[in-house]
Formats: sequence, structure tokens, C-alpha cells
Amino acid sequence: QVQLVESGGGLVQPGGSLRLSCAASESIFSIYVMGWHRQAPGKQRELVAAVTSGGNTNYADSVKGRFTISRDNAKNTVYLEMNSLEPEDTAVYYCHVVQGPASILGYEYEYWGQGTQVTVQS
Repeated sequence: QVQLVESGGGLVQPGGSLRLSCAASESIFSIYVMGWHRQAPGKQRELVAAVTSGGNTNYADSVKGRFTISRDNAKNTVYLEMNSLEPEDTAVYYCHVVQGPASILGYEYEYWGQGTQVTVQS
């Protein structure tokens, strides 16, 4: 059963833009945090950006001012608008969803997407 459906990756030139989307299954209720992580070859997976159900956002320093995360709670969908892309942004981008918070549900549960490739090169 597919829980997260990602789209929007691809090949883009430096300075270009891409928009990633991730739609979470309606069966995932009480979504607390939605975000994106990325993993480049030979590197650890890292947080790119996240947004809580209350609208609080968090960005990696390397993407601040270039990337914007947003979510549509009615559609259980999170977006990542990526501008001024650099070759260093090349990675597999993973959607990450946290069901919670624990203070309300008594637990938190994480879901991961299958990943979408973003390649930035001339």
C-alpha cells in the first residue's frame, strides 16, 4: 500500500528551478510534520526543510533563501519550491511525514517516500 507519492524531480541546469510534491494517503491521519530530506552519493541523509501542522518551518542553512516549503492540509500534500539550484543540490529527495504529535496521539509514526532524483548540472 503506497502511503506517500512523490513527484517533480528531474534534471535542471544551475540557477534553474524545480517543484517537488508529496501527497500522503488519506489513511494517514493527524499528520504533524511534513518535510523533505535528501541524500547525495556517499553522504548521509540530511534534512532539507520541514513544516508543522501549525505552519512552523525549518530549513537547512544551505537552502535558506532558495527553497520554500509549504503544505496543503486539506490535500495532505507538501511542496518544495527549489530556486537558484546548485550542483551541490544534486541528490535523491525523500518525502518525510510524521504522524502525531505524541502529546495528543500517545505516539509518533514516521513515513518515508520512495525518493525522487534531482540532478543539477550544465
